[in-house]
Parts: sequence; C-alpha cells; structure tokens
Amino acid sequence: MEETGGRITRDGIRIYEQADFAGMHVAGKVAAEILDLVTALVKPGVTTGEIDDFIRAEIVARGVTSATIGYKGYQHASCISVNHVVCHGIPGSKVLSDGDILNVDVTVIVDGWFGDTSRMYVAGNLSRKAERLIEVTHEALMRGIEAVKPGNTFGDVGHAIQSFVEANRMSVVRDFCGHGLGRVFHAPPNVLHYGRPGSGPVLEEGMFFTIEPMVNLGRPETKVLADDWTAVTRDKSLSAQFEHSIGVTATGAEIFTLSPAGKFHPTWG
Repeated sequence: MEETGGRITRDGIRIYEQADFAGMHVAGKVAAEILDLVTALVKPGVTTGEIDDFIRAEIVARGVTSATIGYKGYQHASCISVNHVVCHGIPGSKVLSDGDILNVDVTVIVDGWFGDTSRMYVAGNLSRKAERLIEVTHEALMRGIEAVKPGNTFGDVGHAIQSFVEANRMSVVRDFCGHGLGRVFHAPPNVLHYGRPGSGPVLEEGMFFTIEPMVNLGRPETKVLADDWTAVTRDKSLSAQFEHSIGVTATGAEIFTLSPAGKFHPTWG
C-alpha cells in the first residue's frame, strides 16, 4: 500500500498527524494482546509450528490481517527465533526443550495500520546466562526509547543501546535494524542499534518506527541460512531481541505495543 498525507523529511521519513497515533495504538495493542496469549503455550515439548498456528488462529478470530503471510513469499504468521537464531526464524517442527529461549515476532494490520512487536519467552527453566542476556536486551530497548525526543538524533538512540550492551560485555547485531512503519510495513528510516551521538537524521514529532535491538552473548556477526530467512549467530552464541513500535511526541515517545497484561518480559506476570 502506498502512503499518502503528512509530510516527508529530506531524509525520506514520513511525519504523521496527531490523529494517526490512535490507529497505531489500536494495531499495536492487537499484536501485543496476541503475544500475551502466547505466554501460556511456551513450554518444553511444544513445537514452534504449534505456536505459529495459534497466532494465525488468533489473527483470524480478531478479523485482522497478518502482515507476514505472503510477504516476500513468507507463509507464516510469526517469526520464532530459538536460542542462537537472531531473527526471522521459520516456525515448524522444532520442539522446544527445557531452557530454550525464543523470540516471537508478530505484525498485524488493523484498518490499514501496522502493529509490529516482538518479545522473549522461556521454555521451562531459565539459565543464569540466558536470564542476564534477556535482562540486558530489554534494558537496552528501554534506554533506546528513552533517547527518543524531538531534537535528538537516531545516532543518539543507537548509542544509548550500544553503550549499555557493550558495558555488559555483550554485542549488538549490526546486520539488522529497526524501521519506519505506519500504513506500510517497512519505510525509512533504518533504525540502527549502534551509533555516534549526534549522528543520523534528527528526530521529529510524528515519526513512527520500531526499535528492536538484537543482542548476542558472543560476537555480533550473523549469517543467513539456506532458507534465505533464518539468521543465526556465526559463533552459535545465544541471542535475544525485544521490539516496540513507537511514535515521537512533543516531549518523548509513545509506545504503541505495550503489553496489556504486563507480560512483555518473560519473568513478569
């Protein structure tokens, strides 16, 4: 779908109207509600395909549309990335084992607006190293969001994430980034999760985009498998990711994808 209305910055970033925030909140809430319900499914013995089937059924039951089914040939309602899979893991016959960590990423379209969010889950018992990775990744996302306000730059956002992650002796994935969205799935800007303060486009009220840092326990390098989707850590270290869709306000940021049940983090609720 091609977007109309609003203003485009010289960096190609669309500036939305205040009235557009409401549509993004609705779409974001639907995606977050579905991920809330996934919590009860994640346990040893369950397959990633069963989780995806549940998500697909929830999308249908709510009368909304999956943004990923049919996107560039993709045929699933979610991406499910387990352990050393960084992102874009394809749901299927993979059976979850005790201690597995996984990111589930869902995007829905509601009245033309895209709600995009992902979060971490744990099957069974959580190891200390995985727990620490999840904690650092979640805090990195929130620090990135705290850096969002008019007048700051996207480099400020990336630096807030990178500096925190690296201070905790972990690494930020460079090969994937956040993105603009609204009435389209992906749009400018590319939201890097690393950077120099003051660099990159200047944030303005009305910008909509995702922040979705991927953090590795080991090195940052990734590789994409032969299926052309699944990205894994080259050193097979554990990876984690959290994602919110946000809009820039006059004073900071509004999060469109907050968990209604307070379950955005796997140790909450």
